[in-house]
Amino acid sequence: MKITVLIAAGAAIIGSCSAAAARKIDGPAPHRHAKIAAWSPFLVNHNSLSLSDRFTATHPGRAGTIPKTILEFTHFDAWRYGTNLLSLEMLKSQRNDPASPCGNFHAPKGNCPAATEFTLHWRSALGFNQMFHTHDFSAGPLKNVSFEFGGDANAEDTFAAPAKRVVVAGLEFTFGLPYGGHVNASPLYYKEWNHNTFVTPAFATPGIPSGDTNFAGTWALEFNYAMPLAFLPPNIPLSISGYANFYGPKGTGVGLAAPKIPATKVEFLSEQKLSLDVGKMVGGTRAANKVSLWIAWRYWQNKFGLDHTKGTCIGGATGSCTEQSLVTGVSVMF
Repeated sequence: MKITVLIAAGAAIIGSCSAAAARKIDGPAPHRHAKIAAWSPFLVNHNSLSLSDRFTATHPGRAGTIPKTILEFTHFDAWRYGTNLLSLEMLKSQRNDPASPCGNFHAPKGNCPAATEFTLHWRSALGFNQMFHTHDFSAGPLKNVSFEFGGDANAEDTFAAPAKRVVVAGLEFTFGLPYGGHVNASPLYYKEWNHNTFVTPAFATPGIPSGDTNFAGTWALEFNYAMPLAFLPPNIPLSISGYANFYGPKGTGVGLAAPKIPATKVEFLSEQKLSLDVGKMVGGTRAANKVSLWIAWRYWQNKFGLDHTKGTCIGGATGSCTEQSLVTGVSVMF
Protein backbone atom coordinates (compact mmCIF):
# COMPACT_ATOMS: atom_id res chain seq x y z
CA MET A 1 0.00 0.00 0.00
CA LYS A 2 2.92 2.46 -0.75
CA ILE A 3 2.50 5.68 -2.69
CA THR A 4 5.21 7.22 -4.83
CA VAL A 5 6.46 10.56 -3.60
CA LEU A 6 5.02 12.56 -6.47
CA ILE A 7 1.60 11.06 -6.04
CA ALA A 8 1.65 11.49 -2.28
CA ALA A 9 2.72 15.09 -2.64
CA GLY A 10 -0.24 15.80 -4.89
CA ALA A 11 -2.64 14.89 -2.11
CA ALA A 12 -1.80 18.20 -0.47
CA ILE A 13 -3.55 20.11 -3.24
CA ILE A 14 -7.00 19.55 -1.77
CA GLY A 15 -5.85 21.40 1.32
CA SER A 16 -5.06 24.62 -0.51
CA CYS A 17 -7.00 24.93 -3.79
CA SER A 18 -10.52 26.40 -3.82
CA ALA A 19 -13.43 26.09 -6.20
CA ALA A 20 -12.95 29.69 -7.24
CA ALA A 21 -9.41 28.87 -8.41
CA ALA A 22 -10.25 26.08 -10.79
CA ARG A 23 -7.28 26.87 -13.01
CA LYS A 24 -4.68 27.51 -10.28
CA ILE A 25 -2.83 24.93 -8.26
CA ASP A 26 -1.40 26.09 -4.94
CA GLY A 27 0.21 22.89 -3.78
CA PRO A 28 3.67 21.35 -3.51
CA ALA A 29 6.22 22.57 -6.02
CA PRO A 30 5.92 19.52 -8.33
CA HIS A 31 2.31 20.44 -9.16
CA ARG A 32 2.22 24.19 -8.75
CA HIS A 33 2.55 24.84 -12.47
CA ALA A 34 0.56 21.84 -13.70
CA LYS A 35 -1.45 22.59 -16.82
CA ILE A 36 -4.59 20.67 -17.80
CA ALA A 37 -6.58 21.19 -20.98
CA ALA A 38 -9.51 23.57 -20.58
CA TRP A 39 -12.05 20.79 -21.10
CA SER A 40 -10.59 18.54 -18.40
CA PRO A 41 -12.45 18.20 -15.09
CA PHE A 42 -9.11 17.74 -13.32
CA LEU A 43 -6.85 20.32 -11.75
CA VAL A 44 -4.21 17.58 -11.60
CA ASN A 45 -4.26 14.23 -13.40
CA HIS A 46 -1.11 12.15 -12.90
CA ASN A 47 -0.26 8.49 -13.47
CA SER A 48 2.94 6.69 -12.58
CA LEU A 49 4.49 3.26 -13.02
CA SER A 50 6.98 1.98 -10.44
CA LEU A 51 9.25 -1.04 -10.27
CA SER A 52 10.80 -1.87 -6.90
CA ASP A 53 12.43 -4.59 -4.83
CA ARG A 54 11.50 -5.32 -1.22
CA PHE A 55 14.48 -7.28 0.04
CA THR A 56 13.39 -8.80 3.37
CA ALA A 57 9.62 -9.14 3.35
CA THR A 58 8.07 -11.72 5.67
CA HIS A 59 5.11 -14.07 5.71
CA PRO A 60 3.44 -14.89 9.07
CA GLY A 61 4.17 -18.46 10.07
CA ARG A 62 7.04 -18.90 7.62
CA ALA A 63 10.65 -18.77 8.76
CA GLY A 64 13.09 -16.45 7.08
CA THR A 65 12.57 -13.51 4.75
CA ILE A 66 11.01 -13.37 1.29
CA PRO A 67 12.41 -11.01 -1.33
CA LYS A 68 9.67 -9.56 -3.53
CA THR A 69 9.62 -7.62 -6.79
CA ILE A 70 6.75 -5.16 -7.13
CA LEU A 71 5.20 -3.53 -10.18
CA GLU A 72 2.84 -0.69 -9.26
CA PHE A 73 0.52 1.56 -11.22
CA THR A 74 -0.68 4.67 -9.38
CA HIS A 75 -3.28 7.24 -10.42
CA PHE A 76 -3.83 10.54 -8.64
CA ASP A 77 -6.20 13.34 -9.58
CA ALA A 78 -7.47 16.53 -8.00
CA TRP A 79 -10.74 18.03 -9.16
CA ARG A 80 -13.02 20.84 -8.09
CA TYR A 81 -14.19 19.23 -4.85
CA GLY A 82 -11.50 16.78 -3.86
CA THR A 83 -8.90 14.18 -4.70
CA ASN A 84 -8.77 10.54 -5.79
CA LEU A 85 -5.90 8.09 -5.32
CA LEU A 86 -5.79 4.59 -6.83
CA SER A 87 -2.87 2.19 -6.56
CA LEU A 88 -2.63 -1.30 -8.10
CA GLU A 89 0.32 -3.55 -7.24
CA MET A 90 1.55 -6.91 -8.50
CA LEU A 91 3.98 -8.53 -6.06
CA LYS A 92 6.09 -11.50 -7.18
CA SER A 93 7.80 -13.52 -4.46
CA GLN A 94 10.83 -15.74 -4.78
CA ARG A 95 10.39 -19.50 -4.56
CA ASN A 96 10.67 -19.66 -0.80
CA ASP A 97 7.12 -18.22 -0.86
CA PRO A 98 5.48 -20.89 -3.05
CA ALA A 99 2.15 -20.72 -4.81
CA SER A 100 -0.68 -23.16 -4.05
CA PRO A 101 -0.81 -26.06 -3.38
CA CYS A 102 2.62 -25.71 -1.82
CA GLY A 103 3.26 -23.90 1.41
CA ASN A 104 1.05 -26.24 3.43
CA PHE A 105 2.55 -29.01 5.54
CA HIS A 106 -0.05 -31.45 4.09
CA ALA A 107 1.12 -30.77 0.52
CA PRO A 108 4.39 -31.39 -1.35
CA LYS A 109 6.81 -28.47 -1.29
CA GLY A 110 9.13 -29.14 -4.22
CA ASN A 111 9.08 -27.75 -7.75
CA CYS A 112 6.58 -25.02 -6.94
CA PRO A 113 6.26 -21.65 -8.69
CA ALA A 114 6.62 -18.51 -6.62
CA ALA A 115 3.49 -16.82 -5.29
CA THR A 116 1.94 -13.80 -6.98
CA GLU A 117 -0.17 -11.22 -5.15
CA PHE A 118 -2.33 -8.38 -6.41
CA THR A 119 -3.33 -5.48 -4.17
CA LEU A 120 -5.61 -2.51 -4.72
CA HIS A 121 -5.63 0.66 -2.60
CA TRP A 122 -8.20 3.43 -3.12
CA ARG A 123 -8.82 6.65 -1.21
CA SER A 124 -11.03 9.62 -2.16
CA ALA A 125 -11.53 12.89 -0.28
CA LEU A 126 -14.14 15.64 -0.55
CA GLY A 127 -12.87 18.94 0.86
CA PHE A 128 -15.25 20.87 3.11
CA ASN A 129 -13.79 24.21 2.02
CA GLN A 130 -14.47 23.28 -1.59
CA MET A 131 -17.93 21.78 -1.10
CA PHE A 132 -19.22 24.65 1.06
CA HIS A 133 -17.34 27.46 -0.76
CA THR A 134 -15.72 28.69 2.42
CA HIS A 135 -12.39 29.04 4.21
CA ASP A 136 -13.86 28.15 7.59
CA PHE A 137 -12.02 24.83 7.65
CA SER A 138 -8.61 26.52 7.44
CA ALA A 139 -6.82 27.92 10.48
CA GLY A 140 -3.08 28.33 10.97
CA PRO A 141 -1.29 25.22 9.70
CA LEU A 142 -4.64 23.48 9.11
CA LYS A 143 -5.41 23.83 5.40
CA ASN A 144 -8.60 21.80 5.08
CA VAL A 145 -10.86 19.15 6.53
CA SER A 146 -12.26 16.52 4.17
CA PHE A 147 -14.60 13.55 4.15
CA GLU A 148 -12.48 10.54 3.23
CA PHE A 149 -13.67 7.15 2.00
CA GLY A 150 -12.20 4.23 0.09
CA GLY A 151 -11.21 0.60 0.24
CA ASP A 152 -8.51 -2.04 -0.15
CA ALA A 153 -8.46 -5.47 -1.78
CA ASN A 154 -5.95 -8.21 -2.37
CA ALA A 155 -5.67 -11.75 -3.72
CA GLU A 156 -2.72 -14.15 -3.54
CA ASP A 157 -2.32 -17.63 -5.00
CA THR A 158 -0.88 -19.23 -1.84
CA PHE A 159 -2.46 -22.12 0.05
CA ALA A 160 -4.13 -19.76 2.53
CA ALA A 161 -5.67 -17.94 -0.48
CA PRO A 162 -6.18 -14.54 1.18
CA ALA A 163 -8.84 -12.35 -0.43
CA LYS A 164 -9.01 -9.18 1.63
CA ARG A 165 -11.83 -6.70 1.10
CA VAL A 166 -11.81 -3.49 3.15
CA VAL A 167 -13.96 -0.37 3.34
CA VAL A 168 -12.95 2.77 5.22
CA ALA A 169 -14.66 6.10 5.90
CA GLY A 170 -13.90 9.08 8.11
CA LEU A 171 -12.20 12.47 8.11
CA GLU A 172 -8.96 13.81 6.70
CA PHE A 173 -7.13 16.78 8.23
CA THR A 174 -4.57 18.43 5.94
CA PHE A 175 -1.74 20.49 7.41
CA GLY A 176 0.88 22.50 5.57
CA LEU A 177 4.61 21.83 5.74
CA PRO A 178 7.51 24.02 4.55
CA TYR A 179 8.33 24.24 0.84
CA GLY A 180 4.78 23.43 -0.22
CA GLY A 181 4.71 20.09 1.58
CA HIS A 182 1.82 18.58 3.51
CA VAL A 183 0.86 16.07 6.15
CA ASN A 184 -2.55 14.38 6.23
CA ALA A 185 -4.08 12.78 9.33
CA SER A 186 -7.13 10.55 8.82
CA PRO A 187 -9.14 8.96 11.65
CA LEU A 188 -11.25 6.29 9.96
CA TYR A 189 -13.74 3.48 10.47
CA TYR A 190 -12.29 0.19 9.15
CA LYS A 191 -14.17 -2.99 8.20
CA GLU A 192 -12.52 -6.10 6.73
CA TRP A 193 -13.61 -9.37 5.14
CA ASN A 194 -11.04 -11.99 4.11
CA HIS A 195 -10.33 -15.65 3.39
CA ASN A 196 -8.02 -18.11 5.13
CA THR A 197 -7.83 -21.81 4.26
CA PHE A 198 -6.42 -22.53 7.71
CA VAL A 199 -9.77 -21.77 9.39
CA THR A 200 -11.58 -24.52 7.43
CA PRO A 201 -12.63 -27.71 9.34
CA ALA A 202 -9.46 -29.50 8.15
CA PHE A 203 -7.37 -27.18 10.33
CA ALA A 204 -9.75 -25.66 12.91
CA THR A 205 -12.59 -26.98 15.09
CA PRO A 206 -15.39 -26.74 14.17
CA GLY A 207 -14.07 -24.42 11.45
CA ILE A 208 -15.69 -22.52 8.61
CA PRO A 209 -16.19 -24.66 5.47
CA SER A 210 -15.80 -21.71 3.11
CA GLY A 211 -12.73 -20.33 4.86
CA ASP A 212 -14.26 -16.85 4.69
CA THR A 213 -13.62 -14.54 7.63
CA ASN A 214 -15.67 -11.55 8.78
CA PHE A 215 -13.77 -9.25 11.12
CA ALA A 216 -15.36 -6.79 13.51
CA GLY A 217 -15.36 -3.14 12.51
CA THR A 218 -12.58 -1.16 14.17
CA TRP A 219 -10.70 2.14 14.08
CA ALA A 220 -7.86 3.21 11.88
CA LEU A 221 -5.46 6.16 11.87
CA GLU A 222 -3.69 6.86 8.59
CA PHE A 223 -0.97 9.50 8.26
CA ASN A 224 0.93 10.49 5.14
CA TYR A 225 3.30 13.32 4.31
CA ALA A 226 5.40 14.65 1.43
CA MET A 227 7.85 17.53 1.20
CA PRO A 228 10.48 18.59 -1.34
CA LEU A 229 13.87 19.34 0.26
CA ALA A 230 13.98 22.75 -1.40
CA PHE A 231 16.65 24.05 1.00
CA LEU A 232 19.17 21.94 -0.94
CA PRO A 233 20.92 23.27 -4.06
CA PRO A 234 18.71 23.13 -7.18
CA ASN A 235 20.93 20.44 -8.72
CA ILE A 236 20.03 18.08 -5.85
CA PRO A 237 16.23 17.67 -6.28
CA LEU A 238 15.43 15.41 -3.34
CA SER A 239 12.03 14.86 -1.70
CA ILE A 240 10.87 12.94 1.34
CA SER A 241 7.53 11.23 1.80
CA GLY A 242 6.00 8.46 3.82
CA TYR A 243 3.09 7.10 5.74
CA ALA A 244 2.33 5.59 9.15
CA ASN A 245 -0.92 3.66 9.54
CA PHE A 246 -2.47 2.14 12.66
CA TYR A 247 -5.34 -0.39 12.55
CA GLY A 248 -7.19 -1.39 15.70
CA PRO A 249 -7.94 -4.91 16.96
CA LYS A 250 -10.61 -6.56 14.79
CA GLY A 251 -11.38 -9.79 16.66
CA THR A 252 -10.62 -13.17 15.08
CA GLY A 253 -12.90 -13.05 12.07
CA VAL A 254 -14.22 -16.53 12.88
CA GLY A 255 -16.29 -16.04 16.04
CA LEU A 256 -16.81 -19.35 17.88
CA ALA A 257 -16.03 -21.44 14.79
CA ALA A 258 -12.34 -21.60 15.75
CA PRO A 259 -11.93 -20.68 19.44
CA LYS A 260 -8.18 -21.37 19.45
CA ILE A 261 -7.50 -18.64 16.89
CA PRO A 262 -5.89 -15.75 18.83
CA ALA A 263 -7.50 -12.32 18.71
CA THR A 264 -5.86 -9.68 16.56
CA LYS A 265 -3.82 -6.79 17.95
CA VAL A 266 -3.10 -3.23 16.85
CA GLU A 267 -1.39 -3.37 13.47
CA PHE A 268 1.22 -0.77 12.52
CA LEU A 269 2.49 -0.25 8.96
CA SER A 270 4.89 2.47 7.86
CA GLU A 271 7.20 3.34 5.01
CA GLN A 272 9.59 6.31 4.78
CA LYS A 273 11.00 7.28 1.39
CA LEU A 274 13.75 9.49 -0.05
CA SER A 275 13.36 10.28 -3.77
CA LEU A 276 15.72 11.81 -6.32
CA ASP A 277 14.16 13.56 -9.32
CA VAL A 278 16.48 12.21 -12.01
CA GLY A 279 14.42 13.79 -14.77
CA LYS A 280 15.04 17.26 -13.38
CA MET A 281 18.73 16.56 -12.78
CA VAL A 282 19.28 15.48 -16.37
CA GLY A 283 16.72 17.46 -18.33
CA GLY A 284 16.02 20.50 -16.21
CA THR A 285 12.63 21.92 -15.30
CA ARG A 286 10.91 20.57 -18.41
CA ALA A 287 11.75 17.00 -17.39
CA ALA A 288 10.93 17.48 -13.69
CA ASN A 289 8.88 14.73 -12.04
CA LYS A 290 9.18 12.40 -15.05
CA VAL A 291 11.64 9.86 -13.61
CA SER A 292 12.66 9.36 -10.00
CA LEU A 293 14.89 6.93 -8.15
CA TRP A 294 14.04 6.24 -4.54
CA ILE A 295 14.97 4.28 -1.45
CA ALA A 296 12.64 3.48 1.44
CA TRP A 297 12.47 1.71 4.78
CA ARG A 298 9.36 -0.38 5.51
CA TYR A 299 8.28 -1.48 8.99
CA TRP A 300 5.19 -3.64 9.67
CA GLN A 301 4.42 -4.79 13.21
CA ASN A 302 1.69 -7.39 13.92
CA LYS A 303 1.36 -8.06 10.20
CA PHE A 304 -2.28 -8.63 9.19
CA GLY A 305 -3.17 -7.95 12.83
CA LEU A 306 -1.49 -11.16 14.05
CA ASP A 307 0.06 -10.85 17.50
CA HIS A 308 3.81 -11.14 16.92
CA THR A 309 4.23 -12.74 20.36
CA LYS A 310 1.81 -15.65 19.87
CA GLY A 311 0.64 -18.50 17.67
CA THR A 312 2.12 -18.82 14.19
CA CYS A 313 4.35 -15.79 14.84
CA ILE A 314 6.71 -17.54 17.27
CA GLY A 315 8.71 -20.76 17.52
CA GLY A 316 10.44 -21.60 14.26
CA ALA A 317 8.73 -18.61 12.65
CA THR A 318 9.73 -16.03 15.25
CA GLY A 319 9.90 -12.63 13.62
CA SER A 320 7.62 -13.58 10.75
CA CYS A 321 4.88 -11.17 11.88
CA THR A 322 7.25 -8.19 11.95
CA GLU A 323 8.47 -7.02 8.57
CA GLN A 324 11.53 -4.77 8.34
CA SER A 325 12.80 -4.21 4.85
CA LEU A 326 14.83 -1.91 2.65
CA VAL A 327 13.01 -1.05 -0.59
CA THR A 328 14.54 0.46 -3.70
CA GLY A 329 12.74 1.49 -6.85
CA VAL A 330 12.29 3.66 -9.90
CA SER A 331 9.10 5.57 -10.84
CA VAL A 332 8.07 7.01 -14.19
CA MET A 333 5.24 9.55 -14.36
CA PHE A 334 3.05 10.01 -17.42
